[in-house]
Amino acid sequence: MKEIWVILVVISGVLCGDWGVTFKDQCALEGTTVVVSCQYDYPFPHFVTSVRWVPGQWQFGRWVWDISRSIPPHFEYVGTYWGDCSLKINNVKHTDEGYYLFRFETSLNRWMSKNALHLSVKDLTAVVEPNTVTEGQSVSLTCRSECGTPRHVWYRDGKVIPQPVFQASRKDSGKYYCAVAGQEKIKSASAALNVQYAPSNVVLSMTPPADIINGSSVTLSCRGDANPPIPPSSYSLYKGKQLISSGPSHTISLLQPSHSGLYHCQASNNISVRGVTFVKSTELNLDVQYLPSVADGNSVNVMCSGRANPANHSYVWYKWTSSSSLLQVGSGQLLLLSSMETPHTGIYLCQASSQLEVINSTKILLAMEEQPSYGHLSVPILGGLGGCIFAILIVALLFLRKKQRKTEKKVRFPSEQVKSASTEDQSNTVYANIDKYMPSPQVPPRHYSKKQHANVMHMYGHVNRQRSHPQSDNSSFISNYDEVTYSTVTIQDKKSHFNQNRSQESRLKMGQTADSVIYSTVANSS
Repeated sequence: MKEIWVILVVISGVLCGDWGVTFKDQCALEGTTVVVSCQYDYPFPHFVTSVRWVPGQWQFGRWVWDISRSIPPHFEYVGTYWGDCSLKINNVKHTDEGYYLFRFETSLNRWMSKNALHLSVKDLTAVVEPNTVTEGQSVSLTCRSECGTPRHVWYRDGKVIPQPVFQASRKDSGKYYCAVAGQEKIKSASAALNVQYAPSNVVLSMTPPADIINGSSVTLSCRGDANPPIPPSSYSLYKGKQLISSGPSHTISLLQPSHSGLYHCQASNNISVRGVTFVKSTELNLDVQYLPSVADGNSVNVMCSGRANPANHSYVWYKWTSSSSLLQVGSGQLLLLSSMETPHTGIYLCQASSQLEVINSTKILLAMEEQPSYGHLSVPILGGLGGCIFAILIVALLFLRKKQRKTEKKVRFPSEQVKSASTEDQSNTVYANIDKYMPSPQVPPRHYSKKQHANVMHMYGHVNRQRSHPQSDNSSFISNYDEVTYSTVTIQDKKSHFNQNRSQESRLKMGQTADSVIYSTVANSS
């Protein structure tokens, strides 16, 4: 007797006896590859002959096949013909977003899912918080997505960032993005981090850096590393403690020895470091070199020497012209300027040639002594100036002499001055001033009677007197005649009042000759 074995293969959906499709909506990042998990079922004895995913649209209250669209070629069916309807989408694009239906056919019927699969496509988003910081502050990096945050990696300008939270430094400024781990091509858009910091590496430089010669020009430039950049108006140049100028550069067009010294600059961008806003550069020494000057007309010898093996066989002298070109002015090891003149001033150099090479010497400046401005005046002009000065002195001396003579002719009156009673015979009146320290002539005292005294007064006019007691009356004047000091005498007429004998006697008494009478200030000898 033969045994018959029947093997039954139970396949999902075959014994269920119902039609159905099961799946969930899918969210995918652009550029990723996703697999949509799907299961379907059908009754026995149907056998699946065809499967496919088609675009769907909502129409008349139900989902229908949108025949106007087609499935993109990067959509790949990875299910089976007996219950698995999974779909793989490679390199998801934003254009793939939409609704999809699963449709299959059997040997006896056809079936399409009643619900649609919704595919949404999203991007990674990089967030830097805060995006502008001052050096030393904390920064946090966050990678976000509406499809959930996958395992990701951070990059800054293409370099991996190990930690998403850090203390910012100036080197951390740049563009950041996150990418899916293992799929680095799937990345977010860049997010910038701006790290601000105070000026550093502030340096003062000069152009040219060498050959700083008296009369030439030099430009001092200040620069520094800062974020935000240093405004031009926030640069300051100092010589010692003296402010020279503001701005990133300063040019001295005509250098003098007085310009030599230590210079430094300061820079600021309103970012402070420990409360200090301005950052100072290192000091720069400006050393203006100058040579002894040569007087006009003197001769100058300039020697050019150098070591070489083989020895130099030729020397050529050049001078810098105003057009910054070289002009040959001589040859030989010695340059001789027999008579120094203004055109000879300038910068010279010599060129030594050997069999192997040609070498230029250092530059030298040849200058002339500055002459006083009056040295250029002509001899006639100087002579005219001297003559004018001499004439002015002569006129001044004559004026002073004349003023002195007028002063000598003046008569100084005491407070009790008596005006002259007569102006007749003024040609015979002579006034003189006798110094108070000059001794008076010693005249023996002589006593007069009241009558004689009256005659004398009548002859010589009014006599002003100076005494130690100016308020005394005339009687005391007569009785104390030997104490009288005569100061001013006005002569009226010596011939009409006295005879010849009394006139002679009076003149003899006063120490005068008969021909002329001179009265002045007479001091009493007692």
